[in-house]
Parts: sequence; C-alpha cells; structure tokens
Amino acid sequence: MLVSVGLLLMGSAPVWSQVSQRLDPDKDGTIDLSEAKNAASKLFDRLDRDHDGTLDKRELRGRLSAKDFAAADPDNDGTLDKNEFLAIVEKRFKAADPDNEGTIDAKELKSAAGRSLTRLVK
Repeated sequence: MLVSVGLLLMGSAPVWSQVSQRLDPDKDGTIDLSEAKNAASKLFDRLDRDHDGTLDKRELRGRLSAKDFAAADPDNDGTLDKNEFLAIVEKRFKAADPDNEGTIDAKELKSAAGRSLTRLVK
C-alpha cells in the first residue's frame, strides 16, 4: 500500500508539491477537510486587505468565476464573509473527494474538481 501511495505521489509530484506545504501540514500525503479549511481561513485573512471581514471580487483575484461568486454569495451583498468562503471551500473539497473517504490524495487533486479547489485556495 505504501509503495503504491509513494508511486502515486511521485507521479503527481509537481501538483502535490505546489499545495502540500499549505494544505498538508502533517505531510501524510492527503488533505482532509480540516486542513483545507484551515488553509482557506488563513488565505481569507491575507486576501482581506481592507480588514472588513469580507472579500469582494477584486480581493478574490479571479479565484471564482462570476457565476460561482454569485452562488457563494447567498445574501447578494457583493462580498463573501469567511463563513461563505469556507462553505465554497467545503463544497469544492467534497466534489474532489468522490470516494467520500474524507481525504483528497494526489490523484484526486489532479481531477477537475481538485484543480477547482486548488485554484480557490492557491
């Protein structure tokens, strides 16, 4: 099992190494929802340059399409608060975890849903 995980990670090294430092602090080769949300929370704080507790489209810097932004903004105020931002992170995490085991490995991260999550939290 460890050999197959190692080979999988080696084949995905560029993708995995780009996100592993931020999203996989325990370096177990997988990302769980808690790790993803923790990284996203820190990113939210960095992106919130005006420190108003929300992110607008400009602050998000293209991480969400207009359609995805509108879907993530249920109160239609033109901004995302941290809970709204973390909700979309969770939605994208679950989409990238089709086997529902609660973790995303390198192979899942390379999927379209995994890349969508990566774009959001990069």
